[in-house]
Amino acid sequence: MNGNDKIYIAGHRGMVGSAIHRKLQKEGFTNFVLRTSSELDLRNQQAVADFFGAEKPGYVFLAAAKVGGIMANNIYRGEFLYDNLMIQNNVIHSAYTKGVKKLMFLGSSCIYPKLAPQPLKEEYLLTGELEPTNEPYAIAKIAGIKMCDAYRSQYGCNFISVMPTNLYGPNDNYDLKNSHVLPAMIRKFHEAKMNGEPTVTIWGTGTPLREFLHADDLADACFFLMQQYNESGFVNIGVGHDISIKDLAILVKKIVGFEGTIEHDLSKPDGTPRKLMNVDKLHSIGWKHKIGLEEGITAVYKAYQQ
Repeated sequence: MNGNDKIYIAGHRGMVGSAIHRKLQKEGFTNFVLRTSSELDLRNQQAVADFFGAEKPGYVFLAAAKVGGIMANNIYRGEFLYDNLMIQNNVIHSAYTKGVKKLMFLGSSCIYPKLAPQPLKEEYLLTGELEPTNEPYAIAKIAGIKMCDAYRSQYGCNFISVMPTNLYGPNDNYDLKNSHVLPAMIRKFHEAKMNGEPTVTIWGTGTPLREFLHADDLADACFFLMQQYNESGFVNIGVGHDISIKDLAILVKKIVGFEGTIEHDLSKPDGTPRKLMNVDKLHSIGWKHKIGLEEGITAVYKAYQQ
């Protein structure tokens, strides 16, 4: 990519897309084509084809998706499968038909089998059953990876895929009904502190292990890989170490300054026991994360308070 190239970021207002946008602006890129979901419904095949035909972007970051936590994934199973398949099918196909130079597809660590060995290596894809609560989302994302590889194989498209671990950062979703674990915790502890409540209840046993990557680190990795990686398959993006949900709650409690106690709702699901990315491939290409978890959450909480 050079400074004059036209870049389309699908999902530019979400946490991932906005982080990529900020990173590219910081690196001196100015020629962006951006559309909100109300301006361009990516589920509409003709609308997407018309958009690509009119705008002719040279580079595409496909960060648009229907996303949510365990509850939303489990309830809206049909929507998660249909919407995500339509979004990525339309964007990837139009990128091919309209001659996009390079496309990056962003997936999710939930693509891996529920009981895959840890840490998760890229070659573990499709070696076992998926976690049932987010299976529709995972199936859509696996299809996106395979579609990029198929278009590379059949049509010679330089379409690459990356799989981020659990993310947090600016423009995160703090809605308790469909947010992910970290923003939900930040909101719960903040509101309990503000309301003088004695306890905060977290879902499940607190024993599952999760890895967390700041969205700005993800954007930095995406920018790096867009310039350095041109292969089939996909690249894990993560930090290479994890933390239990209970220890995460203790850390958020400390950062927020909540002085009550933590309780567990054992009627709620734990989800996958562990999801730690093996990032050897990423490190071998030449990239490592920079933002520590406590540093990152502290910055996010300051922004949340404002």
